[in-house]
Amino acid sequence: MSIEFVVVIFLIGFIGSFISGMVGIGGSIIKYPMLLYIPPMLGFAAFSAHEVSGISAIQVFFATIAGVWAYRKSGYLNKTLITYMGGAILIGSFIGGYGSTLISEGAINIVYAVLATLAVIMMFLPKKNLDDRPVEEIVFSKWLAAGLAFIVGIAAGIVGAAGAFILVPIMLVVLKIPTRMTIATSLAITFISSIGSTIGKIATDQILYGPAAVMIVASVLAAPLGAKIGQKMNTKYLQWILAGLILATAIKIWLDIL
Repeated sequence: MSIEFVVVIFLIGFIGSFISGMVGIGGSIIKYPMLLYIPPMLGFAAFSAHEVSGISAIQVFFATIAGVWAYRKSGYLNKTLITYMGGAILIGSFIGGYGSTLISEGAINIVYAVLATLAVIMMFLPKKNLDDRPVEEIVFSKWLAAGLAFIVGIAAGIVGAAGAFILVPIMLVVLKIPTRMTIATSLAITFISSIGSTIGKIATDQILYGPAAVMIVASVLAAPLGAKIGQKMNTKYLQWILAGLILATAIKIWLDIL
């Protein structure tokens, strides 16, 4: 890898991980299209969809560790949600990550586009008085949470994401979890999910370790910075930032598929 190529990969990882820490996602929703499109735009060799999903999987693992560490004393980590959704998504993501070798690159992009589209729709659904509820009044169906996490895990494992960009809307809209708790808890669930998808990608030899190492360094530096800023920002702004990112990504992927 040339110095210029390393710098490009580092910047993609840094920007994506900063935003991921801020809005509570693993960052693949941002970094997947950036890795797919930016290097060839700048004259570098293009990554395949399988290579991008492999790099994304292992990078998300380290980005979410850094993000969760920044939230460890915030009081926003819901241990019950983490247990039920984390266990289910770990199994699903391993199945998806391991089985992704059986799927064409076009199919991987379609899975990604469908996930992004569903996430956009849910992000724009009304969420009334979501952040006004006291912590002790937060109740949800544990088995519904686990079932949805398992399905998300399979799809996310296929594309090398940890699934937070679809988990966050599910937690906000379906489970009615307040925004800051959703952001912190989704990072922990995403970390657990990334274990399964990373093992699946490594076992099937889908990871380019050079670019992945550069992305990991960028993630560990940027994700805690984003998390600290996210704790201080207005929750409405955080929701709109995430919705805008997902919408832009979904449009770009669908345009390329069609």
